[in-house]
Amino acid sequence: MGHTLLCLLLLLSTHIYSGHSEDDGKAKAVLTIYPTSSQIFSGESVTLRCNIQRGEVTDWESLPTASVKASPRGPLYSGERVTLQCDISDNRVWTYCWHRDNHLLPILTSKTTTISPPVQAGQYQCEGTRTRRPERTYLSSSLTIVVAALPKATLTITPNPADTGERVTLTCSVGSDSGWRYTWYKDNTKKVVTSSGRHTTTGAPFTISRAAESDQGLYWCQGEIQSRSISSIISDPVTITVKERPVAVLTLQPNWPQIFRGETVTLSCDIQGGEEIVYVFYNSGRSVSTKTEPEYRISPAKNGLYTCEGLQKTNGLKHSQTSNAIQLTVLDKPQAVLSVSPQWLNPGDSVTLSCGVKESSTGWRFIWYRTVPYTAGLLSLSDTSYSVEPLSGNGTSEDSYTLIPAGPSHTGGYVCRAGRGDPVYDTLYSEPQFLWSGDSQPSVSLKTRPNRTQHFTSKSLSLSCEEKRNSTGWRLKRYRENAVESGCVSNWGSIAGSTCTIRSTHTNDSGVYWCESGSGEYSNAVNITVDVGPLILENPPYPITEGESMTLSCTKRYQETNPNPKVNFYKDGIFIRNETTLEMTIPAVSKSDEGFYKCKSNEGESPESWVTVRGSIVSISVLPRLLCGLLVASPFLLVSIVLMVKCCRARGLCSTAKSLQYELPSDDVIKQTESSV
Repeated sequence: MGHTLLCLLLLLSTHIYSGHSEDDGKAKAVLTIYPTSSQIFSGESVTLRCNIQRGEVTDWESLPTASVKASPRGPLYSGERVTLQCDISDNRVWTYCWHRDNHLLPILTSKTTTISPPVQAGQYQCEGTRTRRPERTYLSSSLTIVVAALPKATLTITPNPADTGERVTLTCSVGSDSGWRYTWYKDNTKKVVTSSGRHTTTGAPFTISRAAESDQGLYWCQGEIQSRSISSIISDPVTITVKERPVAVLTLQPNWPQIFRGETVTLSCDIQGGEEIVYVFYNSGRSVSTKTEPEYRISPAKNGLYTCEGLQKTNGLKHSQTSNAIQLTVLDKPQAVLSVSPQWLNPGDSVTLSCGVKESSTGWRFIWYRTVPYTAGLLSLSDTSYSVEPLSGNGTSEDSYTLIPAGPSHTGGYVCRAGRGDPVYDTLYSEPQFLWSGDSQPSVSLKTRPNRTQHFTSKSLSLSCEEKRNSTGWRLKRYRENAVESGCVSNWGSIAGSTCTIRSTHTNDSGVYWCESGSGEYSNAVNITVDVGPLILENPPYPITEGESMTLSCTKRYQETNPNPKVNFYKDGIFIRNETTLEMTIPAVSKSDEGFYKCKSNEGESPESWVTVRGSIVSISVLPRLLCGLLVASPFLLVSIVLMVKCCRARGLCSTAKSLQYELPSDDVIKQTESSV
């Protein structure tokens, strides 16, 4: 502290002068300090007072101030020159003295001076001197000059490697000085890279807007400050690699030709060679999903043109090419379609139920159901008049289901449904299809009056459900145009007991009629045709047994005035014979007589009607004579037949034989035969 006060005292005593003539007398400056203690401690305050003694001058002034500045500012680099300038606060004529690290530099005497390389680092000061008062200025504050080695440029490239079409940025930096401008070089020739449509430079960054394979190679950069004529050390080379963008492949699972409303689909975006990427899915160019997993599940499926691509996870830059596009068109919920063949049941026949989906044939599993009267707790059809019971468990990929053999108990309605996918997507139920038997059933039978299948319009028609045993709840049913109608309602006709009477028939009364109980039993079915034409064909509404006589009648709407009318009969569209009696009789029908029949005259032709022919039944009354004949002809053959019948009954196989409409001998007949043998 004492040393500092001494320096201050010397300065005040040597640098104070009077602004008047030298004849005013010698003045004396006296410095006092308060407090006057001989010891001053760090942190204390002191007051210095300068008292000018003797002389009458009172306008004393401080000495002028000198300051120094350098050009260029900031650190100097090796090999660079510097210009120093000393400024003094008044404009008098001064001689300049320069100091470095408190040592006088004798050669430098001008206000502005340039020091050529090599410039020595240090603390530079200046002051002014002259022969008149004031003789000198204050010594300027110190200016620190630092001399540094030339810096080296640093080159960074982002991203690297780059994909074709990607934006690449090259950044050159030289320390923290912002006055550098940069030159770019490429390949071993160090050819200067110039700006172009794809290559632009703004300050430190150099940008390749759409990288191509031609941009691959070695790159350097170098900084330069033109105003100071210095250049940095050139950067280390960096290799840019430009590769083709990975191809994104978009697939749809399940890949069905048709997708339906409510189904679930999954889009998969496959990008080979990608790590740390994000998958972006688009619908018609709009982003709908961004995720690190390559799958996008759409539930339910939505219409749109879907694509995908990959982005780099770290910076969000494009990584892959845009994928192929998948057009997803969502259709309305489909309905299964069921067909039954044959639809009219013959004993011993196999009946095939075939199910399909009209809009699509891919990926379905099929389930078949039988319709039953509406039952709480069971799946129901849309109109709730029927519930359904499954026939086939959880379904099968086979599109057909076979009833082997179909019997009268199979008479009734059937539907099917298809499902596919995970979770399972179900179609609508098919429209009901019916399997009918023309044979009378044990519980009830349907009778028509008139007793035929074809009827004229504007005539009366009665249908009766005639019960054969204790059964209740029978209802008349009609099936037409893929729809089931129940009951004898007012728009049909009138009901009296179990008989429904249609007072005046119309063509829309055509259809299949049957009786159905509340427990799901069916009567025989009758296919009724109501026609507006001049002719109808009268044929038996029930199956005809082989060997029986069958008469077909051609009935005219209006009375024929011609006493000898001429009518042609056809079977399956082929002419059979010509009759003038309006009737055709087949004395003993066979299975070959089964088919479609119609009649035709010069007035028109009737609709076609199907005639069913059943196999013949061996009557019990014939068996005794047959057995007697066998006994005479071949006792051994008779024994064999008896043993076969007994074995059949013992094993419970006789019911099968009865289903084929052949009656077996009674026990009495067998005993008689055994005794005879």
